[in-house]
Amino acid sequence: MKYNPTIYNRQSIRLPAYDYSGTGYYFVTICSYKRELIFGEIKNDEMKLSPTGIIIEKYILIIEQHFENVKIDASVIMPNHVHFIIIIDCRRGGVIPPNDIVLLNNDYNNKQGGMNELGGITPPLRALSKPTLGQIVGYYKYQTTKRINHVFNNSIDKKIWQRNYYEHIIRDENSLNRIRQYIKNNPVNWKNDRNNL
Repeated sequence: MKYNPTIYNRQSIRLPAYDYSGTGYYFVTICSYKRELIFGEIKNDEMKLSPTGIIIEKYILIIEQHFENVKIDASVIMPNHVHFIIIIDCRRGGVIPPNDIVLLNNDYNNKQGGMNELGGITPPLRALSKPTLGQIVGYYKYQTTKRINHVFNNSIDKKIWQRNYYEHIIRDENSLNRIRQYIKNNPVNWKNDRNNL
């Protein structure tokens, strides 16, 4: 069959010309492969992590160790997806205050109008001082997949994550607070979650 770019070419869902390595707050959602319920289950409005869920929770914390200018503001693991707010801070001297978020997005608005063994942790990328959001998410997906397959002795690497991820650039403090509340309440609202298929 002849290559057809309209069928096989994946389209980017990122904003054109936006600097995804720039200082800012980003709300990220990553879904499990085929949205399988592999990270645990909701019981009495609380998330009970499976062994796979425990591994992906551990690696959320490792993101901060791996990328020196990245912090995780809030996160939640759900049965078939994970949400987190990633802060990329390219300035020296700590995490950006939430009330500075609007100022950080002005550049784009103006333009538009560890271990090394199998299953271990890749050493920190200290030389990569400005990782993009995609590199951060890619690192997380790769490391969790590698670790899960190692722990469960999968002879053929099992897919853990669906392709790509969803992101939202947080542009002001009100939006940040709404998303933090959404993350906190996610387990309670599982029955109405669009990912609860």
